[in-house]
Amino acid sequence: MAGGGNFVHRVMSYLVNELLVDSLANSKSFQRFAVRTSKQMDELSNLAAKKKEQLAEQMKDISNSLKDR
Repeated sequence: MAGGGNFVHRVMSYLVNELLVDSLANSKSFQRFAVRTSKQMDELSNLAAKKKEQLAEQMKDISNSLKDR
C-alpha cells in the first residue's frame, strides 16, 4: 500500500508543479520580477568582480612595498 501512496503523491506533485510552472510562465508580473532579479544579479556579479580585482591589486601593491623594505 505504501508504494501506491507514493505513486499518487508523485503524480499529484507533478501536476501541481506543472500548473505552478505554467501559471508563473504566463504571468507578466512574474516575468518582470524574473528580469529585474536577473539584472540585479548581473550587476552584483560585476561589482564583485571589480572589487576582487581591486583587492588583488591592493594586495600586490602591499606585497611589493613589503619586499622593498
